[in-house]
Amino acid sequence: MTLIAAPAIMTNAASVLTLGTSNRLARVVDRSRELGKMLRELTPESDIYEVRMKQLDLLQRRSRAVVKALTAFYFAIGSFAVAALVSLVGAALASSQFQFGFRAAALAGLVIGALAVGALAIGCTLLVVETRLAVIHLAEEAGLAKRRE
Repeated sequence: MTLIAAPAIMTNAASVLTLGTSNRLARVVDRSRELGKMLRELTPESDIYEVRMKQLDLLQRRSRAVVKALTAFYFAIGSFAVAALVSLVGAALASSQFQFGFRAAALAGLVIGALAVGALAIGCTLLVVETRLAVIHLAEEAGLAKRRE
């Protein structure tokens, strides 16, 4: 049962990360829509237009990072669920005469769990990238605000 608890806990962690990342995606979508409205009101010759286009590019990069992170987190959730199931099968085989099946299940659970942990690490790294892009976006907004004053 201890073998099953670890993937279950990691599934929960990946689910929480997925929820937070989904919220980030919604924020990027909302900001993109808002920025699109602003761009429609500006002329391409405007100096603010250029800044807004750069911000739109940053938002596109952010959205790609968030979607990749979500993909990694969903992969991790599925992998942890499979690892828990494989561990359960392995635990059932542990006391049987099918030692090869037990060893195969143990190895499969370990490999699948390692892939899931790797996916979590990749997803978290992508969120760091997205956060840095968001900070750049905020700095540009602050620069625009200072120009106006």
